[in-house]
Amino acid sequence: MTQMVSIAVDTGGTFTDVTLVDRRTGALHKAKTPSTPEDPSIGFINGVRQILAEAGVAPSDVSHVFHGTTVATNTILEMNGAECALLTTTGFRHVLEIGRHDIPRADNVYSWVKPKRPVAPQRIYEIDGRMNFEGQELEPLSEDAVRHAVAEIRRRGIKAIAVCYIHSYANPEHEQRTREIIAEDYPEALISLSSDVLPTFREYERSMVTLLNSYVMPKVSRYVANIEQRIARDDISGRLLLMKSSGGVTGVETIRRQPVHTALSGPAAGVVGASLVGRLTGEAKLISFDVGGTSADIALINGHDPDITMEGSVGDWPLRLPMIDIHTIGAGGGSIARVSNGSLVVGPMSAGALPGPVCYGRGGTEPTVTDAHVVLGHLPPHLLKGSMALDVDAAAKAIEQRVAKPLGLSIQDAASGIIEIANNNMVGAIRVVSVERGHDPADFALVPFGGAGPLHSGFLTRLLGMKGSIVAPEAGVLSSLGLLWSDLKNDFSMTSILRPPSYDLERLTSVFAQLNAEARAWLDAENVPEAGRKIEWSVGMRYIHQGFELNVPWPAHEVSETALRVAIDGFHAAHHQLYTFSQPEMPVEIVLIRVNATGQLAKPRTQTVPAGTATEEARLGAQKVYAAGQWLNCPIYDRTGLGAGATIDGPAILEQLDATTYLLPGQRAVVDVHGNLFIRERV
Repeated sequence: MTQMVSIAVDTGGTFTDVTLVDRRTGALHKAKTPSTPEDPSIGFINGVRQILAEAGVAPSDVSHVFHGTTVATNTILEMNGAECALLTTTGFRHVLEIGRHDIPRADNVYSWVKPKRPVAPQRIYEIDGRMNFEGQELEPLSEDAVRHAVAEIRRRGIKAIAVCYIHSYANPEHEQRTREIIAEDYPEALISLSSDVLPTFREYERSMVTLLNSYVMPKVSRYVANIEQRIARDDISGRLLLMKSSGGVTGVETIRRQPVHTALSGPAAGVVGASLVGRLTGEAKLISFDVGGTSADIALINGHDPDITMEGSVGDWPLRLPMIDIHTIGAGGGSIARVSNGSLVVGPMSAGALPGPVCYGRGGTEPTVTDAHVVLGHLPPHLLKGSMALDVDAAAKAIEQRVAKPLGLSIQDAASGIIEIANNNMVGAIRVVSVERGHDPADFALVPFGGAGPLHSGFLTRLLGMKGSIVAPEAGVLSSLGLLWSDLKNDFSMTSILRPPSYDLERLTSVFAQLNAEARAWLDAENVPEAGRKIEWSVGMRYIHQGFELNVPWPAHEVSETALRVAIDGFHAAHHQLYTFSQPEMPVEIVLIRVNATGQLAKPRTQTVPAGTATEEARLGAQKVYAAGQWLNCPIYDRTGLGAGATIDGPAILEQLDATTYLLPGQRAVVDVHGNLFIRERV
């Protein structure tokens, strides 16, 4: 039988979200299972087994298993990766210590402490040998120095080795020879070359990315192996594809070599899902808003495509890789509320999956954002189709003891304060990706998802004056749905400094041709048919003497004076958009050349809901909610029972398996043909 079923698994801090689509019928199934932080592969396979059973699908029918993982993310954030060694060019041992001359704490430069480095100075080995920026050898590689360093590394029992030589992006021969020597003398070592991971200039960022690749490699490799073994034991032969930070998926072979590309794997899948919502609704300007148990991930989508950055970071460490421009804060449903120095503080500490919020009844004692929602009546008494009861009294008692009494507040006012602080933290994060990028939030609609996103969206759109929010029917599992709509993607880049007036168009043509050939070879290896291929060219441009560049699309698959002029004009426009000014009279140089390859995968059918404006049959009951200092009667609806055209006025609670949507008084929700909720202020 032809394999026509795809499964997507998104592992979060509290829940593992799973979706299954049968491309023969278009049927979509979804499930939520508790995450297992001690071994995420257990939660992964539990979710897969549950959804196969609920859908009545045989494991042998599965063609693809898509996965968004936080293993690399958590390894970097928790700083518990592998012990690493770094081989670098003589004289560049302290690149990581020097870093960049920027201070994140601009308000007080003396309060900032440099973050811990992923490798200690005593595990950095200097190797003689030198290339110049054009790739010409100035000094041959000292193979004796390499062998001596490898012997010392092996004696110390360090298996993760990063190699980053000066100007290896221009000529990788020294790094490649070093890999051969390591393989000869230390076969069990895990090796990362900067010329493979990030073949571009800037030694600090290139060194850091290469080191982080080595830092997460053992953990990610073990995790991927566990996943493969578990699905194989369950007779699932479909191909395993993992989400990259750039919003595309790739096979396990690539991830084993370059696991650092999964650093924002889980959040990226959610943004892809939000982009899908935009395409289905015709809304081109969106802000993706993913709130889970531990954190909130925010990204801006302009023209149906999310912004891609090369200036990202994870925790305190820069990560100069193509990634969706996502801003993350420690504000989620499990964020702990506490009183510190007489003030109410919410997050970034989280109750996580275990014990979780107090209302879950799993032993939690610290009040959380979810507990505040329960006390205020924003959540129904049961979640997950009634299988998970919420203990309102326990949540109220925790808030009373830990927050209300210390601050001299009522329980309801303390809970309202928790929600208000969490909302304002989220507003600040939305402003980072919008206002600080030159965009007005009023021009955008919010796409909330994750278990807690639709609970907060009404507050946020009102605070920011946004167009409203669009809550997808799969809001609680939109990240896993985004996985199902993902394509194979890979990026190929090379540093080449091309200056006016000539720009050396012959050199530019040569580099584009080389990268294009690499992209086509990768698509060939992935067995992508010609009809499913998409190759895009772009260049990194900057004004001469600027420190950093902007990525600008190249308008054609050929190099010409006309295409160059269009790209330069595009750079001026992008610079004005981001920084509110441009300098057309200033010369512009090209510093980076990129080719992006996409292999399109088969997509699920889009679902529609039958028309129906009646709402009474979907009404499940009512409960009291606390709003604006008073208790109001609030109806509860089964969202799946609402037809296209149905209208609900707030306050109201819309319940579904994977998420709960709270409508504020004065807001109205309208259901569209795809089941999306359009929530706006009532006029």
